Formats: sequence, structure tokens, C-alpha cells
Amino acid sequence: MKVIGAGLPRTGTLSQKAALDMLGVGPCYHMVNVLANLDLLEQWRAALNGDADWETTFDGFESTVDWPGSFFYKELMEKYPEAKVILGTRDGDSWVRSMHATIRNLFYGEDVVTHLSYARGQVDPKWQMFIDTMLEMWDRSGLMKDGNVTAEEMSSACERYQEEVQETVPSDRLLVWSVREGWEPLCEFLEVPVPDEPFPRLNDTAEFADRLIDGSLAGLNAWRQANPQVGG
Repeated sequence: MKVIGAGLPRTGTLSQKAALDMLGVGPCYHMVNVLANLDLLEQWRAALNGDADWETTFDGFESTVDWPGSFFYKELMEKYPEAKVILGTRDGDSWVRSMHATIRNLFYGEDVVTHLSYARGQVDPKWQMFIDTMLEMWDRSGLMKDGNVTAEEMSSACERYQEEVQETVPSDRLLVWSVREGWEPLCEFLEVPVPDEPFPRLNDTAEFADRLIDGSLAGLNAWRQANPQVGG
């Protein structure tokens, strides 16, 4: 492990992943890896229970950003003492707006994404494990303990988290950086050349709902095909 991302979800982590892959500090582990293979949740459940096997979890990866990896940034720092740490930052209010449009809506919303996800959980134990695991992480983090948390509380919690990371990680090991700053600070920190290509600007807010809707519909359809007698 060469790079540990300590930034929260919704801080440009998909762009961070793409950038690290382009810089040769990859493959980079990201939540998309879990969504593509829900069997990986067993490893993260074990980690939450204090029984992590980081060598197995990150086998073949040289970096990690986004949850679930960044949730364990302290443990990963201890496991990989030579790894550098990147704190992807975002203004608290901006972070809350992004969360409300995506992750918070998945758990506590009232639109089609929320209801399809809930329906998938009723017939897909692995998806229900994903929901339960993520809710436990958000609860433990103190960033979003339930659906009643206010925008102001979430914004303040985000700012506190970012301050905590800066207090925790030795300054010579940490880059505090926003994806809006582009290549130069990141490449200087990692001691690699700046690529000739533009910095990847991947805004997956618009894709978030589509990804979850498509996954939920596929899961529900698979269950229906496997259980034709139900409702028939």
C-alpha cells in the first residue's frame, strides 16, 4: 500500500481514484469495487468487528480512497507505515448538498432510489448487508447517525472530521488537497511527474442514482426469474 486516502465519500474520490491510477499508484480501491462485488462485504464486516485482514483485502491494490477504506485510515496507517496519506477536502456545506443528493437519500430519502434499494434488500441478502454495513459505518463515524441529523450538524461534523485527520496524521506524511487543485500538489507530494493529460474530473453525482437504480432493478429481476411462482 503506497497511498491511503483519508477523505470522506463525496469529496471527489472517483476523480482521486482515476488520478492515482493514471499516476501509476494503482490499482486504487474504491467503493465501486465493493458495489461490483458484494462478496467483498464479508471482509469489511470482519474489519468492523476488529478482525481485519488487510493483506487479503488489498491484495493487488497499491492505494485506496473513499469508504470503506478511508473509514479505517488510522488502522491502515499503522499497518502500512511507509504509505502516504491524502486527505481529500470539501467545504462542509457543499459536502452536505452532495450527500443529500446521493448517499443520505439512499438511506433516508423518499424517492425511487430509496424504495428500489429497500425492495432489493428484501430479496437480496448481500445488498441488505451492504446497507447495514454502510449505516453502521455512518453511525460509528458520527457524521450521519440517523435520518434526523440536520444539514448544519452534518456540515459541522464534516469540518471536524477533516480537522481530526490533520491532527492525527504527521504533517510530513499528509497531503491536504482538493481535486479542484489538480495535478501539481498531488504529483509533488507523490514525487511523480505531472501527466500531459488533463486531471480527471469525474462528477458521479448524476450517475449515482442511475447506478443504484440499475443495480436494484437487475437484482429484483434476477430474484423474480429465480422465483417465478411468487405472485403467479
